[in-house]
Amino acid sequence: MTRLFISRDSTALSLGAELVAQTLQQHTAGQNIEIIRNGSRGLFWLEPLIEVETDAGRVAYGPVQPEDVASLLASGLLEGKQHPLYLGDIEALPYFKNQNRLTFARVGITDPVSLDDYLAHDGYRGLKNALALQPADIVKQVTESGLRGRGGAAFPTGIKWNTVLNAPAEQKYIVCNADEGDSGTFSDRMIMEGDPFVLIEGMTIAGLAVGATQGYIYLRIEYPHAKIALNQAIAAAYENGYLGENIQGSGKTFHLEVRSGAGAYVCGEETSLLESLEGKRGLVRFKPPLPAIVGLFGKPTIVNNVISLASIPVILDKGGEYYKNFGLGRSRGTLPIQLAGNIKHGGLFEAAFGVTLRELLYDYGGGSASGRPIRAVQVGGPLGAYMPESQFDTPLDYEAFAAIGAVLGHGGIVVHDDTTSLADMARYAMEFCVEESCGKCTPCRIGSTRGVEVIDRILDNVDKAKNTELLRDLCDTMTCGSLCAMGGMTPYPVLSALNHFPEDFGLQATKA
Repeated sequence: MTRLFISRDSTALSLGAELVAQTLQQHTAGQNIEIIRNGSRGLFWLEPLIEVETDAGRVAYGPVQPEDVASLLASGLLEGKQHPLYLGDIEALPYFKNQNRLTFARVGITDPVSLDDYLAHDGYRGLKNALALQPADIVKQVTESGLRGRGGAAFPTGIKWNTVLNAPAEQKYIVCNADEGDSGTFSDRMIMEGDPFVLIEGMTIAGLAVGATQGYIYLRIEYPHAKIALNQAIAAAYENGYLGENIQGSGKTFHLEVRSGAGAYVCGEETSLLESLEGKRGLVRFKPPLPAIVGLFGKPTIVNNVISLASIPVILDKGGEYYKNFGLGRSRGTLPIQLAGNIKHGGLFEAAFGVTLRELLYDYGGGSASGRPIRAVQVGGPLGAYMPESQFDTPLDYEAFAAIGAVLGHGGIVVHDDTTSLADMARYAMEFCVEESCGKCTPCRIGSTRGVEVIDRILDNVDKAKNTELLRDLCDTMTCGSLCAMGGMTPYPVLSALNHFPEDFGLQATKA
């Protein structure tokens, strides 16, 4: 039987993968072929992508449109023969070959909801090792790996887990923050759609590590395909003894379910998420107490994002030292980097910390899609700093970014060419905060509204020097006085635009 692979990833679907699959099915009806809907390889400029399994390995063609199917079949698609859309082995392309695929090792290779496929590609080996360890030893492996939260704050995962482990309570929880709302980010979605079992395994190991028996995936409401894949995989895990009571005969228990988010950006903040998960309005909680001590329903709770938890299985499979050998400084392991915006080769690139922005933008991203010079990139979502060309040689490293007033965050990179007004983007950041603030604290709620007004006055040339000083003071108040990162980080894009691109505001090129 000949096996063909066409992605079920949301990006591939938006580019026409479903119609390509249907057309291929119609043209090959009655033949001995199987069409497998895999995850995406992450090379989105080549989607919809078709791969065919041959004696020499998998051969790819793309981007394929429905009208290409007939000529592909006539040219020998099923044998992996030449065609204008022939790409050869995807894994041999520099964009893919130069990656370090640890978390995304199976994405694009397996059928995401096939447990047999997952097991055949080293799945659940981490859980098997974890079941043979004491909880403290599991936490030790995670601590030694150097894994830090991949959701933005970059807090050491092992420290968080150790706090929950040592918190006395009859009930503890594992909560996965899958409310991926940052612009230019899609790695969480790709994992959930392309390899949901790795997230399930990671959460199960987390439960064993701290004595939690219940887990929840708080899923962004705009991710319907991820919800389907997760629920199918969870059902298979229950049916085969990888979830529920007496996991794999170990006597250990872990239950897991998906809960849809409320559609608010602020619910990506962990305490606001917990409020929403409890059925309340998504408002930020005062800290302390931390969720690790008083979390969901007042119980000790691990709150990690998707990529953090999906990185756990490889750590427990190959050891914390193996994972730690990737990266540099205090930034260990790999980061799934997402290239989006005005970029020729947009997609996902998983690499060890240390690769530079310039390498990503030009060596792999291929420069801007428009062909114009790249003027600025925003890294870390809508609250990330705008970085000018002079900072493109900065290595992807949490401390290196912090040293220049930027944030690495979730690894999303949005590219802008030289036609973009950074003053307009700064105004948008304040406007975004107005729209998405939960309203609980004054600096965020009122400061963002005043911020829009002050930027408008600067752009209208009204008391420009005085209002520029006022804008900087306002940003300082928001940074120091906001209850959470929603208001506390809104100044990052504003001040970076003001500092690096003052001409867009009609100001002289001097920094504060």
